[in-house]
Amino acid sequence: MQPRNVYLDNNATTPLHPEVKNTLIEAMENYGNPSSLHQFGRYSRNKVEGARERISSFIGADPDEIIFVGSGSEANNTVLSSLTCQPVGHCEIGCQNTSVLTTNIEHPCILESAKCLRDRGMAVGFLDVDGEGKVDLEQYKQMINPQTGLVSVMMANNETGTIQDIKLLSKIAHENGVLFHTDSVQAVGKIPVNVRELDVDFLSLSAHKIYGPKGIGVLYIKKGVSFCPLIRGGHQEKGRRAGTENTIGIIGLGKAIEMREIEMASEAIHLLELKNQLKAGLSARIPDILFVGDQEDCLPGTLNVSFSGAEGEAILLYLDLEGIAVSTGSACASGSLDPSHVLLAMGLEAENAHGSIRLSLGRDTTKEDIEYVVEKLESTIGRIRDMSTVYHRSN
Repeated sequence: MQPRNVYLDNNATTPLHPEVKNTLIEAMENYGNPSSLHQFGRYSRNKVEGARERISSFIGADPDEIIFVGSGSEANNTVLSSLTCQPVGHCEIGCQNTSVLTTNIEHPCILESAKCLRDRGMAVGFLDVDGEGKVDLEQYKQMINPQTGLVSVMMANNETGTIQDIKLLSKIAHENGVLFHTDSVQAVGKIPVNVRELDVDFLSLSAHKIYGPKGIGVLYIKKGVSFCPLIRGGHQEKGRRAGTENTIGIIGLGKAIEMREIEMASEAIHLLELKNQLKAGLSARIPDILFVGDQEDCLPGTLNVSFSGAEGEAILLYLDLEGIAVSTGSACASGSLDPSHVLLAMGLEAENAHGSIRLSLGRDTTKEDIEYVVEKLESTIGRIRDMSTVYHRSN
């Protein structure tokens, strides 16, 4: 088979949608500050508010519940940092006796923020998950209590694609008088997400996971819910996030959402077909593999596979030489040689966690790409296993 370049790391970031790229180029001609009152500023303001309305409509929110931020990580940090604020002004959520409850499989920006809160003296609880990556509901019900100020659970895991029952988790939180946040960076634009149906208080999303530009994200805050601004200064975003708005990024995100409205449903069907083709090909041609995570409640384009007797980093490097881009886990933790905290939390042995790779498909992925990847993975795994002194093929 002829060499080709295949990008299967769309959970790390996505290429710009052609329509988004054209919109960004056009937006670069405008340089007005959205806070300025002259015509250049008013033009920018109209573009910003137009994007806000489109995004809010897409997730079932009101426009004034949408705050533009610099990234999904900033959105997540904003929510968790609110717990340390004193109850003045916007900061009514803050309380020294408040605790936070999250899971062991969150994105590093949630885990590190939670650990920072713990270092400041706040009680922090970490929920376990089962072998498919689903939250332990019985433990959740036992750990939540009147002192819990916030529960934060990601909607779809970035490494395995497993989707949580956010509606149920939020319902349990509210029954206990607790606010609920979900990191939906990997979910919005890939599966239907409606904040009213889920009844969440906070939700985070990011543009570059859905073929939009980097450096722009959104924090949804339910009307009437108090929070504490992370970045203070000017009165942008109605005083909720200081700093001149990233007008170009916001316009690009608005266009990306517009294209998601058009393409998401059909793309999900296409990606699931390709993922099933990939799973069938790998199962037929490579022995001793394990598909990790919930294979039903899962993002349509995400597949995590563990190969016995092979190191994930070695697989990644060999595939890279063949023009194939995959990941061994979260791109935000790629500098670490430790096995994935997500897979370990799911109960995988360290050896199996080390031998896993994530293949995340996107709108440009084709059947021919999948055939090429299966062929190259078969030869790559065979080569690595032939060099291994510990691998023994199972019967």
